[in-house]
Amino acid sequence: MSSPKISPNDPSLRSWVDVPADSDFPIQNLPFGSGRHGQKPSSAWSRIGNMAIDLFGLSERGLLPCTEGRAHEIMTEQLNSLFSDRSFARELRQDLSWLLRDDPGNEAARATVRKALVPVQELTMELPVLIGDYTDFYSSRQHAYNVGCMFRDPSNALLPNWLHLPVGYHGRASSIIPSGRDFHRPKGQYKPSPDEAPIYGPTRQLDFELEVGFFTCHGTGLGHSIGTADAEEHIFGLVLVNDWSARDIQAWEYVPLGPFLGKNFATSISPWVVTLDALEPFRVPGPTQDPAVLPYLQYAGNKHFDIPLEVAIQPAGSTEETVICRSNFKHQYWNMAQQLAHHTVNGCNINAGDLMASGTISGDTPDSYGSMLELAWKGTKPLQLNDGSERKFIEDGDTVVMRGHAERNGVRIGFGEVRARVLPAL
Repeated sequence: MSSPKISPNDPSLRSWVDVPADSDFPIQNLPFGSGRHGQKPSSAWSRIGNMAIDLFGLSERGLLPCTEGRAHEIMTEQLNSLFSDRSFARELRQDLSWLLRDDPGNEAARATVRKALVPVQELTMELPVLIGDYTDFYSSRQHAYNVGCMFRDPSNALLPNWLHLPVGYHGRASSIIPSGRDFHRPKGQYKPSPDEAPIYGPTRQLDFELEVGFFTCHGTGLGHSIGTADAEEHIFGLVLVNDWSARDIQAWEYVPLGPFLGKNFATSISPWVVTLDALEPFRVPGPTQDPAVLPYLQYAGNKHFDIPLEVAIQPAGSTEETVICRSNFKHQYWNMAQQLAHHTVNGCNINAGDLMASGTISGDTPDSYGSMLELAWKGTKPLQLNDGSERKFIEDGDTVVMRGHAERNGVRIGFGEVRARVLPAL
């Protein structure tokens, strides 16, 4: 059975698998993730509509030619080997696209393919890779400006380096968790007011941060750097990221070395990694960068992506969500290619499966701010939820849900969601 080389992104493609009209996962997406079905060990899966695709099952049945001799790369719980080779992932997505498209050439294989499809709700999704390192950037100008206004003043909102380099810090990889995993409210030191002594206890200012992250591939050796022209060949795919924050703990501890206990207790990510290839149709120009950046941060072409995002809160005991934020990934000042170029310009090595997050993504209107810190403006403008309750920050029992999808030419490519519920402090 041949696999015609039609682009998997072709908007005319349709699948013989039923895909709801509002699905984030049409045949043009075909993301990758690690999941466990029943008593079987975790392995590599893809998704179309509401069905998950057992990649190892298809490989065992000889339906994925590109996996010949490489099946071990999709039968393990951590998919670092798969993520290390974008060309292999491209072939895998091409083979999947052929098997799933509505084309008479694959009718003979459909009965076998059906045996590898299971309802997605039957899967327990895990982290897609063993994440060795995690970096969080600070790349939304509006977010940086808002925070600067709150803690300094509007005339000094952006610190002197902000317009010259993508500010970032190294986070804690061990506390990154998949969507659906609850976590306990963190504890630490904070100051109730500037003139009081610090106290210890559960954070009173638990916050979310609306972010998009990318996983790296094609690792580099120590001493090597990646230019903006080559950076995207080192980016496997994207996920939604909720980089939870304890604002009061963070405010007290961060001088002079930056975030620590206020950030390292939990970071939630969506389980399906949407390949950079699937997002090609949604490229857009970025903002004019003024002052001009140094040569190693200059780039050509469209490196930003038009991906609308939203955040909702579901209070404890309620089935109703309140959407409190609508933003867009295109609001980044510093794009992923610049982030990776800056990250490695000093010779820092990267490995397949490293996670790098955008930082909070805020637009230029109050309803597009990507954190409670901004939406409720440091607690001075509480948000009203649909059940009549108010929020200055996130309360115990609240579930925060983030979603995002891009849409163009009748094709919708999305991430599903990342959700987590806040449990009381232990």
